[in-house]
Amino acid sequence: MALVRTAASVVSTGTERTLVEFASSSLLGKARSRPDLVRQTLDKARREGVLTTLEAVQNRLDQPMPLGYSSAGTIVEVGEGLAGFRAGDRVVCAGGGYAVHAEYAIVPKNLLAHLPESVDFESGAFATLGAIGLHGFRLGEPQVGERVAVIGLGLLGLLAVGVARAAGCSVFGIDLNPDRAALAQRMGAAAVTRPEAEAAAASFTQGIGFDLTLICAHAASSDPVELAGAIARNRGRVVALGVVDLSIPRKAYYEKELSFIVSRSYGPGRYDPSYEEGGHDYPPGYVRWTEGRNLAAFADLLAQGRLDVRPLISHRFPIERGAEAYDLITAKNGEPFLGVLLSYPAAGAAELRKIQLTSPRAKPDAPVRLGVLGAGSFATAVVLPVLKRLNGLELVGLATGTGLKSAHVGRRFGFQFAATGEAELLGDERVNTIAVLTRHGLHARQVTAALQAGKHVFCEKPLAIHREELVEVARAMATSDRLVTIGFNRRFAPLARRLKHFLDPVSEPLAMHYRVNAGLLPAGHWHYDPNQGGGRIVSEVCHFIDFLTFLTGALPIRVQTRGLPDGERYHEENISLTVDFADGSIGTVDYLANGDRSFAKERIEVFAGGRVAVLDDFRTLELVANGRHRIWRAHLRQDKGHRAAWEAFVAAIAAGGPPPIAYEPLIAVTLATLAARDSLRSGQPVPVEPLTLG
Repeated sequence: MALVRTAASVVSTGTERTLVEFASSSLLGKARSRPDLVRQTLDKARREGVLTTLEAVQNRLDQPMPLGYSSAGTIVEVGEGLAGFRAGDRVVCAGGGYAVHAEYAIVPKNLLAHLPESVDFESGAFATLGAIGLHGFRLGEPQVGERVAVIGLGLLGLLAVGVARAAGCSVFGIDLNPDRAALAQRMGAAAVTRPEAEAAAASFTQGIGFDLTLICAHAASSDPVELAGAIARNRGRVVALGVVDLSIPRKAYYEKELSFIVSRSYGPGRYDPSYEEGGHDYPPGYVRWTEGRNLAAFADLLAQGRLDVRPLISHRFPIERGAEAYDLITAKNGEPFLGVLLSYPAAGAAELRKIQLTSPRAKPDAPVRLGVLGAGSFATAVVLPVLKRLNGLELVGLATGTGLKSAHVGRRFGFQFAATGEAELLGDERVNTIAVLTRHGLHARQVTAALQAGKHVFCEKPLAIHREELVEVARAMATSDRLVTIGFNRRFAPLARRLKHFLDPVSEPLAMHYRVNAGLLPAGHWHYDPNQGGGRIVSEVCHFIDFLTFLTGALPIRVQTRGLPDGERYHEENISLTVDFADGSIGTVDYLANGDRSFAKERIEVFAGGRVAVLDDFRTLELVANGRHRIWRAHLRQDKGHRAAWEAFVAAIAAGGPPPIAYEPLIAVTLATLAARDSLRSGQPVPVEPLTLG
């Protein structure tokens, strides 16, 4: 990635306006627009309780979203492995969450393209929107000299007009607004308003119809789609770039045998994490025009003078007046607009890697002065609410990958400062404890770095995603006098403690079955990434192996894993594994992603010594012994032990040790989890062999 000092960015009058309007709508309005999420919320309330669900919904609605996805600026610094760019390069930038409206942005290499010296930053800032128009145009497979119609002459439509003109096509524009039609005419296209469209189109094409029709309108009705069918030639192509009702009238499209394509943003690579985040490009021989190459192609059109976007700029706002731009595009002042630009200080503001949120307020009686790395959805929904209410803990600093989120979450939970790098926490003398809540691929390195900096460490599972990493962490743990624990919270849950107490009198091995209805994650989720998440066995199944280890009080010594075929849908996430323990106990974990999420997630059954215990989703515990059945229920809230795990860690630090989970089972569980993954791939049982730290 590259750190870019932004010179100019374009406000999207379509996408961003929609986001802002949705954000400002009432809770009822949001529910009406997303009935699918309402159903998920009701299912979650039935499974996990009303209070747990309410907190999750409030957290989801509170997540900040950085706006903007089209900008231009100068590279200040390049990250490791970034080839083809260097500090000082002028670039155009793309991507939601990357090319944001901010003085500085961090942008992946495949969402960057060089901006020729002859092109000003304001023009270059249109490159992403231009690439959207260019990709939609390419999908129509146009030929030189063909007739192209553009329905909807907003910013995207006028950019599409410019692209089609630059490609040597005869262009005809249609819009409800006569001023927009007039602007298209000044760009060299024929253009009319909607009432004149069909008659004028027939005249323009000499009765043949258009070879290619680009729908760039933003409309709730299907009129643009119907109009496209009416003015297209036989076997013509229709490409939808805008957001319109896609009800296709069969008669016109059938009789003319029309092709209809919905364009997906600005080219191949969009929504592919491997391309956008991982930096893996597609070979030009197989994918000629990726989103990155479309960005570069549009910048070249500007440099060659074949397209001029400056007439499309209607408003300019300095970044400190950015809110006025959104008042404009949401029609709060009724003023007409088209291209809305945000500008930034020419020299750039001083780089900020840390900001003070509140004045330091030391708590002499707090044994834990905490710095937190990471503030993802799990951290903000589960961990940070617990920490905010915990006694004996002082929230000092929070560091995340983006300044917006770090500052927002830091203020929400009462941290004293927010930062964007781990060094600001590791080097702060006030911080004596680090919570590692980042993506799994960072855990081992950050735990090791924190120990070397003399900090106690609470690491969310897993401790490591590869054996080599685990060796380094274990070596750091063995040579440090600081305490380390892992977020194996289930062993601290109230019902789990009651279950463990029920089994304590049993002197024979346990037979245990743990069923997990995990559900399927979205395709491309970072958990599936071998470098970021490590896969779901390592990232999630470790929880359940640890719980079985907790119940037995013995170490796992062997694991055998079998799984259903993955096909194209699953990723080593429909498995059944058996764990053998040193005391003779046997535990089976069925971890399944092929079920229905509305069904309860977890169920544990234990048989031993004439006793039976069933823990259902940490809401109901049934204990059976000597013919007596006892049942405990948690009605309003599911408690999986997150608060109790942190209380135990704070108490351990205050007392000077020992850690709440002994290091030997903690390491053994991680080894057993890695063994479970190896067993699935080899088809053979795998022994859990101790680490060699020499």
